[in-house]
Amino acid sequence: MQSPLTIPVPVPVLRLPRGPDGFSRGFASDGRRTILRPEVGEGHIQDPPESQEQRARATLRERYLRSLLAMVGHPVSFTLHEGVHVTAQFGATDLDVANFYVSQLQTPIGVQAE
Repeated sequence: MQSPLTIPVPVPVLRLPRGPDGFSRGFASDGRRTILRPEVGEGHIQDPPESQEQRARATLRERYLRSLLAMVGHPVSFTLHEGVHVTAQFGATDLDVANFYVSQLQTPIGVQAE
């Protein structure tokens, strides 16, 4: 049995910006960078919806990570199974926010350093 023929899907071409000298494409050999300017058409900036969504997601991700960074060293409290309350100083969390790294964990039976 032969596999069905697949029609090739067109792939978008990524064009590098013009180099600092104006003729080449890519990066300058001395490390200089040019500032990318948005495409302008009919008096307004044309930006595809995917790009806007990606920019919004990146902004939200950055805010989230900055908020986690701002929490480091601040006191936090957790309510565990069966209503047990503990307090500690926040250190970090994993990607899924399922595990936390804390220090000076104050439990009903004592203090754990980390």
